Amino acid sequence: MTLHAITVLGHDRPGIIAETTGKLAGLGLNLEDSTMTLLRGHFAMMLVCEGDAADSEIESALAPLTADGSLTVTVREVPTEETQAAEGTSWILSVHGGDRPGIVSAVVGVVAGVGGNITDLTTRLAGDLYLLVAEVDLPPAADVAAVERELASVAAELGVGVSLRAAETDEL
Repeated sequence: MTLHAITVLGHDRPGIIAETTGKLAGLGLNLEDSTMTLLRGHFAMMLVCEGDAADSEIESALAPLTADGSLTVTVREVPTEETQAAEGTSWILSVHGGDRPGIVSAVVGVVAGVGGNITDLTTRLAGDLYLLVAEVDLPPAADVAAVERELASVAAELGVGVSLRAAETDEL
């Protein structure tokens, strides 16, 4: 079995997810991981599928999605890797405040600085209000209180609010 990374990007319209996943299921591909969202009216979807189809077969099956030029599809084989459970602790990081350049870079830089890993990140702009929500894994040795102090310092410099709270341990 082979893993494939598939992206679908472009103007939003009803049915994109149904059409894409229908074509993939028709090829016998199993959808293992996915993320789908709207970004300022544009559709963005990333999928990781497993199956025996070649990249070229997947591209051909998804070609009708791109026929009118409103969507772009890419397909790429990815190596199979064993994912290990995080050894540290999971946290939810949220930032809100006035929009300005550098918010994401500064805040995630604090996480990276202690060896943390961002496992999911979403941002939204509503008028002048900027919102960032991230799932963060911190290593076991991380001093969470020190991370919180550093985040508060960065947030103060940026003029935004920040919150770091323990994530719920229940899985999907």
